[in-house]
Amino acid sequence: MPLRHKSAQKRARQTVKRTERNKNFKSLLKGSVKRVLTNKDKEAAETELRKTVAILDRAAVKGVIHINKAANQKSKLTKHVNKLGK
Repeated sequence: MPLRHKSAQKRARQTVKRTERNKNFKSLLKGSVKRVLTNKDKEAAETELRKTVAILDRAAVKGVIHINKAANQKSKLTKHVNKLGK
C-alpha cells in the first residue's frame, strides 16, 4: 500500500535508516561479546571486556538495547572474566 501522506513517507524512510543502524550496532555488539566469552587468556579477556563494556554503554544510551540489558550483560561478562583467573 503506497504511503499517501508526506509525514508517513518520511517516517518510513527514517525507519529504514534506523533499522539498518541498529542491525549493524547489534552485530558489532554480538561479536564483541563473543570475543570476551571465547577468550581463554585472562589479560586478553579483560582488555576485550573493557571494549565491550564501552560498546554496551553506547548501545544503551542510543536506545539500541535497554539499559538493564546492558547492565545484565556487563555483569555476566565480568563474572566470566573473573572466573578465568581461578
